[in-house]
Order: sequence, then structure tokens, then C-alpha cells
Amino acid sequence: MSKFTVMVADDRYGSYLEEEAILNEIGATLEVRNLSSEEEALRVLPRADGIFVNLFPLNKRVIESLARCRVISRYGVGYDNVDVEAATWKRIWVARVPDYCFEDVSDHALGLLLGCVRKIAYKDRLVREGKWNLTKAQPCHRIAGRTLGLVGFGAIAHCLLRKVSGFGLARVLAYDPYVDPAETGKAGAIAVDLATLARESDYISVHAPLSPETKGLIGEKEIGMMKLTAIIINTSRGPVVDEEALAAALREGRIAAAGLDVFAVEPLPPRSPLRELDNVILSDHTGWYSEESVGELKTKAARNIALVLTGGKPLYPVNAV
Repeated sequence: MSKFTVMVADDRYGSYLEEEAILNEIGATLEVRNLSSEEEALRVLPRADGIFVNLFPLNKRVIESLARCRVISRYGVGYDNVDVEAATWKRIWVARVPDYCFEDVSDHALGLLLGCVRKIAYKDRLVREGKWNLTKAQPCHRIAGRTLGLVGFGAIAHCLLRKVSGFGLARVLAYDPYVDPAETGKAGAIAVDLATLARESDYISVHAPLSPETKGLIGEKEIGMMKLTAIIINTSRGPVVDEEALAAALREGRIAAAGLDVFAVEPLPPRSPLRELDNVILSDHTGWYSEESVGELKTKAARNIALVLTGGKPLYPVNAV
């Protein structure tokens, strides 16, 4: 008989070999669920000693129903779908995996940037239609001598900075009120305020986490300050950028292009105006993904749970209980 029951709230991966290997070491059984409603969660999750969660909302009502749970481990960096306050009140650890995909997200941001600079998706579509000599419709400009602005200067932004170091950029600006400007300088960027970054950057890559203070951080005001040739890349969270203001600026030619992996509503709705624009590259919130990053994510998420169920604390706690 197993000591513990651990549940997956929403099945995103299909295979759970990494989790099972770690949980077997502590005598835990894994049950994979794909919950579709709050009512289903209220019926199922009270039996769990630990819970893995992807995107399913673990709200206050669900968390208050958890009779045995000691730890919730989120597959990923963010945890806005978990009511941390309610979990803390119930003395349930909330954990995450903040460090599994730095290389992958920065690769994706760089790919979107290069795609926008060289108009690759636009050219691909038209060449398939038999078009040629496409330079006049969407002019390209070389990267060397340009300015990159980083909104948020954490680990992913640091990785991106390393990867663009050979591109001949004139400057890299960084806005992050939580990072000492001296440390920013040591890393090779110039600390500036958000308005300066918006005005002076040719390329802007967003790496800020989603929180009440970062929601809409790049809004109509900031977009209005940007150069007509500016390119925005967002691989962080959709709501950090005002999507409506961004779509309007792209449609009206007030900025040049955008590369977006994240959106206010996901999957991207069929009627989103972003779908109609030739100066946008869209991807499906998979900047985090590589086969290597998935294995690392699943392993670390499982260690969060195993450590708590054996009397310790998680590798990457969000709260304290």
C-alpha cells in the first residue's frame, strides 16, 4: 500500500516517467487527472497528499477543500493560477520551477527577433504564393549599430544578452526596478527607466513576470513613445503588454513589427486582430519548450513534492508554512 497519493490536476504531458521514478522512491502513487471544472476538482483533489498543476485554476474554494494536501507544485515559473494566500492559510506549500528553461526562452526570443528583423514569416507566406522581390513592401534594416531594450533583467534576459553579444549592437538598455543599476552595468547593459527604454530602443524584448504591478506595463503610453521602426518581442506573459494597444500600433504602422509567444487569452482567439497582421510573428506559448527543458521541469517539480512529503521543504518554495 502506498504511503502517499499524488495527483496531476491537468494532463499536459501524457508521460510521467520522471515523476514516477522520484515518487516511487518515497512510496507515493501518481494519479493523472485532466480536470475540466471546479466541481470535478472538489470531488477528486481532497484525496491528494500532493498536487502537480499546469494551468488548472486552484482557487480559494478548491484549496479550502484539500483535506490531505501538503504541497502544490506548479509546472513552470509563474503561479498566478494558484491562490497562494489560501494555500498558506491551509499550511500547504506552494512550489514552482523557476530555472528550467532560461536557454530555451532566450533562444525563442532571439528567434522571434531575427524573424521580425528579416521579415522571414512574411516572406515565407508570399514566396509560397509565387511572389518575389519583396523588399519594398517591408524593408529590412541591419542589426549592427541598433539598440536592444530588455524589460525585466532576470536570468532569461541575461541569457539573451549573452546570445546577442556578437551582433554588433550599439547598446543594450535594461529596465528592472528590482535590480541594482551597478549590477546591470556589470552584466553589460545600461540601467534606464521604462520611458527611456521605450523611446530609445530599436528592439524591445519583454521578460517581466506577471503580477498586479506588471499587468499592462507596456501600455498605450509606452507604445506611443516607441520608434516607428521599433520591434517588440514578448516571451513572458501576455497581459504584461496591452494587446489591444499593440495591435492598433502595428495596424497603423506606429511600430514596425512584433514577435509574440504569449497572449492575453490563450489559445489566441479566432477573432484576434493580431491574426490579420503581416507584421507579426505568432507562436503558441512554447518558448519554454525543448525536450531537455521538459525533462528538467518534470524532475524538479517532482522533487518539490517528494521533499515535502518526506518532511522537508520544496526546492523552490513560493510561500512559507
